[in-house]
Amino acid sequence: MGSRKHVVMLPLMAHGHLIPFLSLARQIQQRSGFTITIANTPLNIQYLQSTITSPEPNIHLVELPFTGTDHGLPPNTENSENLPLNLIINLFKSSISLITPCQNLIQDIIDKEGQPPLCIISDVFFGWANEVAKRTGTVNVTFTTCGAYGTLAYSSIWLNLPHRHKIDDSGEFNVPGFPDHCRFHVTQLHRFIRNADGSDSWSKYMQTQISMSMKSCGWLCNTVEEVEPLGLQRLRDHVKVPIWSIGPLLPPAVLLMESSSTQSSINRQRAGKIPGISTEECIEWLNSHSSSSVVYISFGSQNTISPSQMMGLAIGLEMAKKPFIWVIRPPIGFNIKGEIKPEWLPEGFEDRMKKSKQGLLVKNWAPQLDILSHNSTGAFLSHCGWNSVLESLSQGVPMIGWPLAAEQAYNSKMLVEEMGVSVELTRGVEGVVEGGEVKTVIDLVMDKNGILGQNMKKKAWEMRGQIRAAVRDDGELKGSSIKALDDFVSAIQYQKINA
Repeated sequence: MGSRKHVVMLPLMAHGHLIPFLSLARQIQQRSGFTITIANTPLNIQYLQSTITSPEPNIHLVELPFTGTDHGLPPNTENSENLPLNLIINLFKSSISLITPCQNLIQDIIDKEGQPPLCIISDVFFGWANEVAKRTGTVNVTFTTCGAYGTLAYSSIWLNLPHRHKIDDSGEFNVPGFPDHCRFHVTQLHRFIRNADGSDSWSKYMQTQISMSMKSCGWLCNTVEEVEPLGLQRLRDHVKVPIWSIGPLLPPAVLLMESSSTQSSINRQRAGKIPGISTEECIEWLNSHSSSSVVYISFGSQNTISPSQMMGLAIGLEMAKKPFIWVIRPPIGFNIKGEIKPEWLPEGFEDRMKKSKQGLLVKNWAPQLDILSHNSTGAFLSHCGWNSVLESLSQGVPMIGWPLAAEQAYNSKMLVEEMGVSVELTRGVEGVVEGGEVKTVIDLVMDKNGILGQNMKKKAWEMRGQIRAAVRDDGELKGSSIKALDDFVSAIQYQKINA
């Protein structure tokens, strides 16, 4: 029998999942000495490889055979970035084709090492990994790259479709797993789930895979016990298996940063992307503005808003007269990597912002962690993707929510109602966004003398402290996330969890 301990990891084919899986692999490897194999399709493995700046001999990246065109995907498309919304379900369904290659990979490990891996850690959307684990003599642990509240809301709504059954005149409904007073609204549902009836492609995939993930022998959650105590308790009650809260899966240096000046390598490792502006230029621009005065705007790597919303946002930013950095991409319906057309913005807007130094428009990608950690950044207008939420709270930056897809509206709801660190501007791409509305919300959040602005900043700063305490690893002083990770490692090493 081999003596080396091995863990196989299977992330969803999306950047917002691949990077946290790699971060988790590094943490497990450093704390256990296990060999970690991350398996995915060739282009996603190449992407992960591009984010690794120095050799990591005990973390192996393995390509699984995959041809996107066999599944109705455009050529050379293997993840969700730049994929039209109507083809996202094809990507999810294509993951089923990875079952046989995964089994072959694990059989190869058994043949070489004389024993199966300790476990498979699979994405919450890869419930099929449970069957692979059973067939190969190991166990499966589900990893959700989102927070507990968002994961529970997303999973429960897909599994139960509660909005199709009991909905009141105001459009509100209850969700199994949440208390009766915590009501959700139909506008918080992406149109795929709003229109789902249980027989459509989305329902069939989500209900099958999430149900199978519920049967894993444990869950890992990218969150912090002290930040989401209620969400974690509700998720534990719902899933009824051990849940280890091991977040935030951010580069360790980010959680030590007091202010950003020389951290450009963090963003490169985090994103594996080339920013549309140099980090140095960005920091220089931020240095020219006063403390907590800048609004940072970004909708994540694969989201964008409508042309009229883009116009409304630009008008509101100019009216608010607050300095801002806006990661700007073409609106929905256009090539997200294309050029910005003048008609999408007020006439002369970009020139005026540049001359007055009020606004910095960044095309494609910005060094987000450096911006959020800078002393001048006072608020983050965000789509409320979980990675962005963790990055913002880890730096004590309050948020302005504009959720667009996936579980983002549920994250936004929690940030507003349970945490008090955000105000929601709007949601989705269908609504009208008026400039005056944008100005009002920015003024409210950025007003250092206003009660709301002060309270949001105070609560965000408290969460910053909780997040940093959770990853403390100082001899006997171990934070809750470090303890949870050690408990997980021990559980799989000594086979304390059963299928």
